[in-house]
Amino acid sequence: MLKMPSRVELRPLTLSDQDEFCTLVQASSELHLPWMQLPATAEEFQVWMRRFDDGTNLGFLVRVRETGAAAGMVNINSIIRGRYQGAALAYAAFSPSAGHGYMTEGLAVTLRHAFTDLRLHRLEASIQPGNKASLALVQRLGFCYEGVSPAYLYIDGDWRDHERWAITAPNPWAPDPSLPEV
Repeated sequence: MLKMPSRVELRPLTLSDQDEFCTLVQASSELHLPWMQLPATAEEFQVWMRRFDDGTNLGFLVRVRETGAAAGMVNINSIIRGRYQGAALAYAAFSPSAGHGYMTEGLAVTLRHAFTDLRLHRLEASIQPGNKASLALVQRLGFCYEGVSPAYLYIDGDWRDHERWAITAPNPWAPDPSLPEV
């Protein structure tokens, strides 16, 4: 089967993305709530960007190749090395581009990056049961359902249940050098 080139690319999120990011988050508020909260002001964005300082969290924009427009964002959060070699995914589409398949392609690119360049073994996505679009997205990409975590994350003023979905790297897999030999 011939693989088509992706219509999107993954770009590291930087402080220079602040105005565009906040504008898109504000325009997408109905799409995001109650599923997630993203920084919508310059001050919130600057504080939020500190999470990427130590390398255990990585932030990206999913950009449409043809136009350069930001279609969404993806974070690879809480990267754990050693025997686990895994991380948690967080992602969101931006309203102007939602519903065009860009986030499916963006997460596919993210999986390749995580499993190939970062040499992670496992990625998890925690999704509120009512977020049908996000559930369909991870299912399209081959994530497996693992169960429910009650009152898992505090979002939009309440502790919300989340379904746990995960995917592991395809074989053969060369682990990160931090994986112990014994």
